[in-house]
Amino acid sequence: MYDINSTHDCLPTTVPNNFGTVVAIQANFYRVHLDKNYGDENSYSIPYLLCTRRSRLKKIGQNVMVGDRVTIVKSNHEDSRGSIVSILPRKTELSRPQVANADQILLLFPFKEPELEPWQLSRFLVKAESTLIPLVLCFNKVDLLETEEQTRWKMRLDEWGYSPLLISTFTIQGFQQLSDCLQNKFTILAGPSGAGKSSLINKLVPNIEQRVNEVSGKLRKGRHTTRHVELFRLPGGGLIADTPGFNQADLQCDPYKLINYFPEAKAQLKQGKCQFNNCLHKSEPNCIVSKNWERYRHYLTILAEILLQKEVDQKIKVQESTLKLKIKAFGKECYEPKLEIKKYRRHSRKDRKQNLQELYENENLEDLE
Repeated sequence: MYDINSTHDCLPTTVPNNFGTVVAIQANFYRVHLDKNYGDENSYSIPYLLCTRRSRLKKIGQNVMVGDRVTIVKSNHEDSRGSIVSILPRKTELSRPQVANADQILLLFPFKEPELEPWQLSRFLVKAESTLIPLVLCFNKVDLLETEEQTRWKMRLDEWGYSPLLISTFTIQGFQQLSDCLQNKFTILAGPSGAGKSSLINKLVPNIEQRVNEVSGKLRKGRHTTRHVELFRLPGGGLIADTPGFNQADLQCDPYKLINYFPEAKAQLKQGKCQFNNCLHKSEPNCIVSKNWERYRHYLTILAEILLQKEVDQKIKVQESTLKLKIKAFGKECYEPKLEIKKYRRHSRKDRKQNLQELYENENLEDLE
């Protein structure tokens, strides 16, 4: 965590333009880590700048996201403040959490405390797969699970199409394999509340003390601890983004592409094609996707949810196009049908004068002929 009003006790750079990476956003301030090899060779370069966004970027609707590669200029040569001038093109972009230029997603789930729920895990997996960013599935608190139960979960997840990493932030089990996976990559750490994301950050990054919280005693759910996205540099190279946890993954995708976000079903689609191009793989004839896989009921539930939301959005769109909101007495809201412009709307005085002018000019041309 950091204080947006604090400054760094470093000598200022004399280079007017620098490139850097946005590592945190708080209110309207952006903390930017400067690239190496930029700055005066005879002085120490400032590692971080506290920046604002140029008004020009705001006017064109260019938002700054954590992970953005930006061009910055220093405000003055007395402190570590600057302004973001431009944003370099993004490789990837996520809306929730708002992170740009990530190389992979590390989806962290706990085996115990809180209890692992297959339905919740399945939703998070579908959400992660829909981003089209490479996914690494990782399970924490493996020390609370018996060896036989670990084996059963491995076999179950293998049928889902995943080979997860098993770690423990308490015993440091599996950390070497995890570190190799994170090396020299920009990783988004995501997962539900209570998975141990902040605890994992504290173990991976030295001298970082992220606030952690215990699992709720009554609900047995994770408490929200992380409030905003922040990047940390790993000792072995690479970046990792600590993100706020959430217990329900929102799913907004094309219903016809949903089947591709289930690896076990995607493998079936590679064996052939369905009879219909718009097949939803429910009960259509000659559908190549069978129903004999565990998460098929998860697929049907998510599909029904997406189709329902699409229908609701369509109704709202139609309603907004045909109705207008009127505020009556005492603030009462009501909708009234919009009038058809060509049939009921009166033409403005300016339009009428223009039409008369055109008619007059046409008559003059006819007289000349």
